[in-house]
Formats: sequence, structure tokens, C-alpha cells
Amino acid sequence: MANRHRQHKEKRWRSVFRPSLFRDKVALVTGGGSGIGRRIALELASLGATVVIASRDEGKCRVAASEMNDEIADAAGRVVVGPSTSIREEDQVDRLMKHIIEHYHALHLLVNNAGGQFVCSAEELSSNGFQSVVRTNLVGTFHVCRAAYDHYMRDHGGSIVNITLGNRNGMPNMCHSGAARAGIENMSITLSQEWMESGIRINCVRPGVVFTESGFENYGPAGSHFLDRIVPAMPAKRLATPEEISSAVCWLLSEGASYVTGAIVSVDGGSAYHFLPLIDIEDTAHLPVYGTLPRKAML
Repeated sequence: MANRHRQHKEKRWRSVFRPSLFRDKVALVTGGGSGIGRRIALELASLGATVVIASRDEGKCRVAASEMNDEIADAAGRVVVGPSTSIREEDQVDRLMKHIIEHYHALHLLVNNAGGQFVCSAEELSSNGFQSVVRTNLVGTFHVCRAAYDHYMRDHGGSIVNITLGNRNGMPNMCHSGAARAGIENMSITLSQEWMESGIRINCVRPGVVFTESGFENYGPAGSHFLDRIVPAMPAKRLATPEEISSAVCWLLSEGASYVTGAIVSVDGGSAYHFLPLIDIEDTAHLPVYGTLPRKAML
């Protein structure tokens, strides 16, 4: 078993899709300089696309783009950098879209990956904290979708994938992010209907807990506690890799998913239907009983 895992770790990554899948396509990946977004941008470029990455930190994106282009030097695609953009600000998103159309003359594919949250229980969460996360994740995603529609996709069609969160059963200490991501999923279904006549497909990928090199460091001690609690409770007994999320995104963006729109694809190792004990609940009966309940049915 240990041997098999070591061999898996040392194996060089290569996309499962044909190298020319996205040749001559222009893609935008928000938050494409790190984490899941970086892996998505890398795979799209390895499959022939010109991939624009954008975030608030343009310098970080430039370093990431250089590293990715070195990694896929033999590919037809490339990673390029858009201007510094906060998706919370509509005018900055509009500027980014104008930059893409001016320099690359199209926007065929869009991945809304940028977002953020922090660990906090609802009772300690301020209104400003809640609104900040909703504005970044939900309102920001709307800004980018709407700008892509206005500047290119309304007249030319396209494919959009929005990255959400594997919180179908709720996620204690993440009610702000959960609310925002649920809103993204419902919004995506609605947009897939409203924009059907423009030939635009819109889907969501709902990742489970994904391992990235720096992902959990951002949460400090809370991140380590989260891992200690969640991994043993997961049916797969492991986290997802960024490549496993990226491959789902690439399929949804591809012509192979031409009849898929308004869908939510969970990439979570079966955790969507499994209770993950992120908080301690006392081992005694809770909630008042209406009707008759035998003692053996209670703790």
C-alpha cells in the first residue's frame, strides 16, 4: 500500500484530455495565480488555450504565469496576465473584460474561481464579515458573469464554470461562505436559462476539501483542527487534489459537455451525503419531542 502511494505521488501529471482540445480558445480564470485556479489555468493552457489569469495581486499572477508557461513550454497554449482586479468592484471587472477583448479579441471560456472566506462561528460573525464574504463570492461572481455576457458571450456564446463549495449538508463555521456559494449555484441555474438563446452554458463544480500546498496555512491553527476532524470522517479517507477539480472543469467547458447546462457537479469523494463532524454536539437528546418516542430512540 505504501509503495503504491509513493509511486502515485512521484508520477508526473498529464491531462487526460487531448492536447488540442482548447486550441484557439481564449479563457479567463479568476484567482488563477494560486490553488485550484492555478491548476485549472495550467491545464487549460496545456490543452491549447490562451488563458488570462487575474486577481488583486497582479505581481503574484505574473510569477505564477511565468512558472506555468515554463512547465508547459511545448504546449500550444499559454498563460497571460490581466490587470489587477477585485471582482468585488464592477468597474475593475469591466476594465478586465475590455483588456481581454482588446488584446485577445474573444472570450470563449470563463472559470469563476476567485473567492475567499475565514473560519468563524455564526454567533461570533459580524454583519460586516458576513457581507464581505458574500460580496466577494456571490456578488463578485455575478459581476464577472455579467461582464463576460455583455462584452462577448451575448453575441458569440461561450461556456462558464463557477467554482462553489461542498457544503450541501451545511458546514459549521462557514455559514457566510455557504450562503454565498449556495447563491452562486442557484444564480447559475437561472442564468443558464436566461442566456440559453445566446448559446451560453453555465455549470458549477462543487469541490470537496482540496489539498493545496498553502491552502490550509491561510486558516492557521483552525486549518489543522479542520483536517484532524474531517479526514477520518470522509468516505474516501483522503482529500481531493486540484487536478481532480480541474479535470471536471475542463470537461464542462469542452464540447463533450455541449448538452450540459445548469448542472452542479460534486467532486467530493462521496462526502456530499455524509455527515462530517466539524463541531462537537453533546451526547444527550436535543430538541423537544412532539408525539411519542420510546426511550431507546434517544440518548
